[in-house]
Amino acid sequence: MASLEAGLPKKQVDAMIKRETDRYIQSNPISRQLGLDARKNWVKGVPHHWMLDWSTPFPLFVADAKGANLTDADGHVYDDFCLGDTGSMFGHSPEPVAKAIAAQASRGLTYMLPTEDIITVGAALERMFGLPFWQVTTTATDANRFVLRWCRAITRRPKILVFHGAYHGAVDDTFVRLKDGKEIHRPGLIGQVYDLTVNSKVVEFNDVAALEKALKDRDVACVITEPALTNIGMVLPQPGFLDDVQRLCRETGTLLVIDETHTISTGYGGYTRSHGLKPDFLTLGKPVAGGLPAAVFGCTAEIAERMRAAETEAGSGYSGMGTTLSANVLQFKAMRANLEQVMIPAAYEHMLPLSEKLARGIEGEIKRRNIPWHVSNVGARAEFVCAPERPRNGSEAQAAMHGPVELAVHLYLLNRGLLIAPFHNMTLVSPVTTEAQVNRLVSTIGNCLDELAA
Repeated sequence: MASLEAGLPKKQVDAMIKRETDRYIQSNPISRQLGLDARKNWVKGVPHHWMLDWSTPFPLFVADAKGANLTDADGHVYDDFCLGDTGSMFGHSPEPVAKAIAAQASRGLTYMLPTEDIITVGAALERMFGLPFWQVTTTATDANRFVLRWCRAITRRPKILVFHGAYHGAVDDTFVRLKDGKEIHRPGLIGQVYDLTVNSKVVEFNDVAALEKALKDRDVACVITEPALTNIGMVLPQPGFLDDVQRLCRETGTLLVIDETHTISTGYGGYTRSHGLKPDFLTLGKPVAGGLPAAVFGCTAEIAERMRAAETEAGSGYSGMGTTLSANVLQFKAMRANLEQVMIPAAYEHMLPLSEKLARGIEGEIKRRNIPWHVSNVGARAEFVCAPERPRNGSEAQAAMHGPVELAVHLYLLNRGLLIAPFHNMTLVSPVTTEAQVNRLVSTIGNCLDELAA
């Protein structure tokens, strides 16, 4: 019997990887040379290691990007369904944001002082998410890190709780996982010298009993979670789970932090607004300034009062929160333009039905070929997973990852002018993505599956 990988003949998967790798090398001589030149000064040839996480034998160098298209150094044009892994979820260089940045560029980039834009942006954030008080950071990692510090200060509790497989940026406390029911450091973690499991608890997503047990000692300052896990494939909350999370947090005096950085794809106001969640804190990075590095965290009025009390109690000195370039004027110009003119309800009215068409289209291609995969989607974000059943937690999602198959599919799509997220099989639809682009992605995935299943 032929060996199978995610329900496909392994022989076909391996053949596609070799064939598509050769095609990529032949088609991208300029990117290949630029990659060699970059090795002279950049560790591993790139300024950030994630640029090596694509399926390609050497990085694809970009020349230009606009809307839902990207052009590489060799002149190939791509329909972009990765969109900077959510950073450009509303399209590359939205015109209002680009104009705002250009207008501010000659008037100063950072002052360490506020401008009148903070009034408009604060009101826009409250209107979008329903939380009255906000702070600005440079990345979602910073927002999450600072919120965890505030939660510990407010509650005077040492521990936090995360779900296995969740992603909250490069926050030390969240680099924990489960193995055989025990908390461990996330595999691959570099340079960690103290034990993160002392003050971080981990349970499986959708496991109410485990969450209740972990919170019963009332030593957890906060539960930090994505409303749906999005960086280990996609794990959707089971009916009632998030209600139980909120209930258990309230019963035990534990604060609830919702990280909307990926699930902002759900709709205007993210998963929080769409599903009526009531977090104590909400964090959001990536697309909030249209692709410019910026992030925010918001809180309730009650939490703002408790923050002020904790600050008074701590006394004068450095809080451990804040970076010099956070909340700079350029961020606010970009956020104002983005929140007022780009990241608006009308954008979602285009994105959501088109993403639904994409998800159901890919699902149809899979079903027609009797391949044991499925498709999940959260608003403008969709993901095909190489397993027959939707995973209920991070462990099941991890088991559904099939590196060779994903590598083959990603290379096949890229060589035909289609980009999806490199880390798994995620797609994003932007306000400027067209139906023709969606149709092309769906049909090309169908052709790829035909070759893999032959």
